This record gives sequence, structure tokens and C-alpha cells, in this order.
Amino acid sequence: MENYTYNILTLQLEGLNISVESTYALFLLLLFFYLFIIVANGGIAVLVFMDKNLHQPMYLLFCNLPFNDILGNSIMVPRLLIDILKPPSERFISYYECVVQAFTTHMFGTTSHTVLMIMAFDRYVAICNPLRYASIMTNKMVIKLTVFAWGVAFVLVGILLGLTVRLSRCRTLITNPYCDNASLFKLSCENVFINNVYGLTFTVVLFTGSIGSIVLTYASITIVCLTSKNKSLNSKALKTCSTHLVVYLIMLLSGMIVIMLHRFPQYSDYRKLCSILFHIIPGSLNPIIYGVQSKEMQKLFAKLLQKKTGPLK
Repeated sequence: MENYTYNILTLQLEGLNISVESTYALFLLLLFFYLFIIVANGGIAVLVFMDKNLHQPMYLLFCNLPFNDILGNSIMVPRLLIDILKPPSERFISYYECVVQAFTTHMFGTTSHTVLMIMAFDRYVAICNPLRYASIMTNKMVIKLTVFAWGVAFVLVGILLGLTVRLSRCRTLITNPYCDNASLFKLSCENVFINNVYGLTFTVVLFTGSIGSIVLTYASITIVCLTSKNKSLNSKALKTCSTHLVVYLIMLLSGMIVIMLHRFPQYSDYRKLCSILFHIIPGSLNPIIYGVQSKEMQKLFAKLLQKKTGPLK
């Protein structure tokens, strides 16, 4: 019979398998992306709250994305940067810190879906019921939708991690660059059937709800645009919906790649890299896509630049 040491509170992170020569290049690259995510997302959120012209439901709901991107990356990337500079044998993390990291990681992924779902609802009302938009999308509705997006994610992820922390642990190696639910329950020697069933149910419910709502929303918007002769409405729909759809597809594809690679242990290095990119890519592209596409944002940026360059003229 094997001897196991149970419930040790210090775990070891396997981390990324990179050469010594690539260490500093990867460190600087990740640091650059992290700083860009913080500055770009934080900047856009501040601009939305400061400029009264941007106090519209679409932008107020969008502010959930920058906040989620900053939160998700701030829990994962700084710790990853520290671990990159350490030799593999010294990459330790406490169990409680690991649980918090896993919780915020899954909150980040789940909230990305739920926030884009409520943003799709806003676009649906704006294009399919434009005359009732102001009466439906009130400040009260914006708050309700925001609470729904974060509340659903909190409950789903809370149950997911709750089922995992109840398990005793007989291993100490996290086979990932950072902690997530799968890495945590793999530390247990107990039966994890319930965890696997709930994890699968969680994924199916989230993806079905997310993809289903996006498909129904865009099908309805497409029908309205095809039957409408209003060129202004069609142009507005194309611009705002294409932005939302691009952001959604980037998030969906990067997340699905990570999930699929979990099924192939031989591609663990690719899975580790993709799991990091799942945080980095959407967080970096979201502010760029919305900043470039939004006329209101463009006008605000132009106004700010004029103020800075004005005295030099």
C-alpha cells in the first residue's frame, strides 16, 4: 500500500516548460501585456464614468468587461511573472492562495460569458425595439443585468470550488502554470465522480446558455435588418453588433481550445500556453476593439488629444 501525505498546505506549481534563454524574453512580454491590460481597460472604464455622453446602457454594461479583465489578469499574471524567474523546484503556493486563484480564474471565464450575454440583450432591445429602448434599459435594468451576470457566475463557480475543497488531498503538484479547479481536484485520491459530473454540467449549461442567447439575439437582429429599409438602423446594427460578436468569438474560441486540450495530456505544454492566452488575448483586444469601433469613444479620444496638443499650436 502506498504512503501518502494528506492535506499539506504548501503546493508546488509545475509552471511553464521554457528554456533559460527564453525566460527573460517571456517575462518582459507577459509584463508588457499585463501593463497594457491594466492601463487600457482601466483607462476606458475611467473615461466611461467621467464622460456623461458615455453614460448609456451599452457602455455601462461594457464596463463590466474591463473590470473583469483587470481582476482576472491581476490574480494570475503577477504570480506567473514571479514564478517564471524561479527555478521549477522553488515554485510553491499555499493551498488557500491556490483556491482563491482558482476561484477568480473561473469567475473570469464565466463572467466573460454572462457579461457578453447581457450586452447582447442590450443590442437586441436597441435594434429590435428602438422605441421602447429608453423605457426598458433604465438604470435599474442596467443594475439588475449586472447583478445577474456576476451573481450567476458567483453561484456556479462557488458550487464548482465548493465540491473541490471538500476533498482531502494526497498530492502536492499542480500540473498547470496557475491554479484552477481541475488542477485542484486532481490532487485528491478520493472519488471525484461528482466533481466531473458537475464540471461537465457547468460547462454545458454555460456554453448552451451563452451560445444559445447569442444565436437567438443575432438571428432576431438579422431578421429586423433584412426586413427594414432604414439604412441608418442597419448601419448602426452592423457596427455595434460586429464589435460585440468579434469580442464574443475571441473569448469563446480561446476558452474552447483550453477545454479541448485538457482531454489530451500529451499536449500539456500547448494547454498551459493557451490557458495563459485565454486571459491575455481577450483582455488586450477588448479595449482596442471597442475603442476603435465606438464613435463616442473616438470623439472623446480626439477631444483629449486636442486639449493636450492645443497649447502647442
